[in-house]
Amino acid sequence: MEKNPRHQHRQTGISGSEAAAQQEIHVTYFDSDCGRIRTEIFDDAASAEHFASRTVSNEQEWVTIDFVAPLRDRLAA
Repeated sequence: MEKNPRHQHRQTGISGSEAAAQQEIHVTYFDSDCGRIRTEIFDDAASAEHFASRTVSNEQEWVTIDFVAPLRDRLAA
């Protein structure tokens, strides 16, 4: 797989087998069409990487891929 200098990968709060069993992959990117930063959440790294590769199409766009532990108990607002 080619490395794209506009992709960043970060892993936060999880490690090893725990990461494989329980993870969400957050793909955050700059949408130059509307000028907004957006985030998509994926369950598997292949889908996240595929989305990230399709998202960056010019020099003004960027993307980060973060592997995070999912929130188990969300409080209702």
